[in-house]
Amino acid sequence: MTHTGLVARVLIDSPLPQLDHLFDYGIPAELVGQVAAGVRVKVPFRSGGRVVDAYVIEVFDPRAPRGVVDFEADGAYRGALSELDSVVSTAVVLTPDVWKLARRLADRAAGNASDIIRLAVPPRQVRVEKAWLAAMSEPVETAIPAPSPVLIALANPAFVGYPTGRLDTAIVERHRVAVAAIPELTQLEDGTSIGRWAKTLAELAVATLGTGQSAILCVPDFRDQDQVQAALAQLAPDLPLSRVDARQPNPDRYRAFLACLESAPRIILGNRSAVYAPAHDLGLIALWDDGDPLYTEPLSPYVNTRDAALVRQQDADCALVLLGHSRSVETQRLVELGYVSEVSPAADRHPRIIPTDFQSEPDQQARAARIPSAAWQAAREALQHGPVLVQVASPGYAPMLACQSCKKAARCTHCQGPLGLKSASAVPSCRWCGALAAGWTCLHCEGTKLRVVTLGTGRTAEELGRAFPGARVIVADGEHTVQTIGPQPALIIATRGAEPVPTGGYRAILILDGERMLARESLRVGEDCLRWWANAAALAAPGAPVLLTGVGGALARALNSWRPDTFAVSELADRRQLRFPPAVRVASVTGTAADVDAALADLAAVAGLDVLGPVDTEPPLVRAVVRFGYARGDEVAHALKAAVVRNAARRRKPKSGSFPPAPTLRVRFDDPELL
Repeated sequence: MTHTGLVARVLIDSPLPQLDHLFDYGIPAELVGQVAAGVRVKVPFRSGGRVVDAYVIEVFDPRAPRGVVDFEADGAYRGALSELDSVVSTAVVLTPDVWKLARRLADRAAGNASDIIRLAVPPRQVRVEKAWLAAMSEPVETAIPAPSPVLIALANPAFVGYPTGRLDTAIVERHRVAVAAIPELTQLEDGTSIGRWAKTLAELAVATLGTGQSAILCVPDFRDQDQVQAALAQLAPDLPLSRVDARQPNPDRYRAFLACLESAPRIILGNRSAVYAPAHDLGLIALWDDGDPLYTEPLSPYVNTRDAALVRQQDADCALVLLGHSRSVETQRLVELGYVSEVSPAADRHPRIIPTDFQSEPDQQARAARIPSAAWQAAREALQHGPVLVQVASPGYAPMLACQSCKKAARCTHCQGPLGLKSASAVPSCRWCGALAAGWTCLHCEGTKLRVVTLGTGRTAEELGRAFPGARVIVADGEHTVQTIGPQPALIIATRGAEPVPTGGYRAILILDGERMLARESLRVGEDCLRWWANAAALAAPGAPVLLTGVGGALARALNSWRPDTFAVSELADRRQLRFPPAVRVASVTGTAADVDAALADLAAVAGLDVLGPVDTEPPLVRAVVRFGYARGDEVAHALKAAVVRNAARRRKPKSGSFPPAPTLRVRFDDPELL
């Protein structure tokens, strides 16, 4: 190949932390004109003729003056460079704004930028990409089309239910706002219903598009996406919309991603990874229900969608909307700092919440179904007029069993997992490994009889079917997906988050297992329960009772008064006193004792932090928790990233034909379930 003197600075697509920096490669004459920032390339790496995937971040000529940049200090290599092997495609799939976002988020979490990019850029689909490149190369009309009447009409919407001018001003002036959703349903033209929040989100997106800018809408799961898409279809059916969803077939997902790359404003709707989508002239990022745990990325570096949205909002200087029926403690912190402002509905409309005390049930069937008398009577009356929702804690039939004699939890003899029942006639089986527990014997007392401890949706449906003879019973949970139901009378037994959206609303809502939901060991349990219950209550028909069983105190008061923000205020105050997130940031450091001690030693110079542990986890590993203020985040992340790189780089080279040993040091920032 002929040397041109041009240099491509690339990021290698690798999870190895020691490769998380830019490499310089020469551009041969054969590839000039094909290599540009953002394209996929293949580059030679090390020895043995190995070729790896990479993204071009920058193309430059080191011989040309570039202001006052010191290339020696900037890391540019001054010797002979290896050359690019090939260009995978001329499609520019990594835009500068997404690269900047990936780099900032990775640095903030001591992670790899390539891991963020892997979430942002879907796997290449050759046929789809070739068709898109061919379409983009066709000549287009240069005349500017007349503005759409729909866009003109909706560019400044009224946002019915909110103070006049408050939300449209937030979009135009690029404010950051926490918006309290109106807790009611709205009817579509086909007679079905969606949450009012979905209509508000659609109005925000259409208003943004009316200003000539793009909008990114993030929602937790596909059920929420369907509601927002239905709202958009009714509000403005012809607007450009890209749905980026992990449930899509790979070609459809990649096609939607490529559409986002085009130089035209559009609405981008998706789940947690939608926040990384390329967007032309981004004007709005909106998150529905930002406290949902589905926004926590399970892959390294585990960045929460809300955190990614806050960083991208800074980079893009766009509006940010955090919409929800309840308020996360993280959002409350931003409100109290003055970084985010509050927007509430103009009128105080909320469901009729009735906390109930456990009292004598009217019959044996209602007692078995865990329903207090007031709730039982309300459900019986409501079933004469329409559907009734019963929210329970657990899916399945009987997800937890115990020994009849000693009452200890029943465990699998193979893996020590919990035993459960899939149906009334099923043999008990392990929920972890699936092994049948025929002939089970208790390890503690050698008892052989089991008792049901926890009732799931299936068992609750059986009990309620007997308590309300003749009523149609529908189960909605992770195994039985039911997204919508009609207005006919029925008992809907659903787990939290899986409640179907009813036409016209539920005539009554019963929230069972409140005490058991609150018994979960988690710092966020109260916040999560309030969010689950508020979202369920928002599905009630106007004036319908929402009965909360077995729960009192601050949670019941916040739900009854429909002031969930008051709970967030008190929760944040408590966490400040205890130095718990989000009052402070946290990072877990897991590895061998020597590796963890070495990483903690690197933090000795950082002021204002405290270390909990190390404590044993899974031998021979230990874990330490580091708590620090937000102002120290960059220092802590930099020090821990250096420790991770050092640990990964000193692994011994494997023998021929074997894999290198896994790194023994792992760092995770802002784990919501750490404390």
